[in-house]
Amino acid sequence: MRGRDDDRAEPAGPRIWTVEAVRQLGMTTDIDTAAAILGIGRTLAFELAKADRFPVRLVRLGRRVVVPVPELLRFLGAGDPVAPPVGADDAGDRS
Repeated sequence: MRGRDDDRAEPAGPRIWTVEAVRQLGMTTDIDTAAAILGIGRTLAFELAKADRFPVRLVRLGRRVVVPVPELLRFLGAGDPVAPPVGADDAGDRS
């Protein structure tokens, strides 16, 4: 007989963060998510934040700390943090 636990899916493992997935986070994210994107652990992320050594600027709002997503994308070398509109690839310059 199968129990309830048999129907649970196995964890998929760590999430793979694509540039598009990071952009979809919005303008800010939390330190936990930023740490996952950077490939560092939560403990190290908070230690770096406490020592003002986190690799991107942090915004402190009282006890809450957020990470600006555009700065995270720039740090990762993802280029312009805003995706260009579809078809905006200099189509008018073709001679």
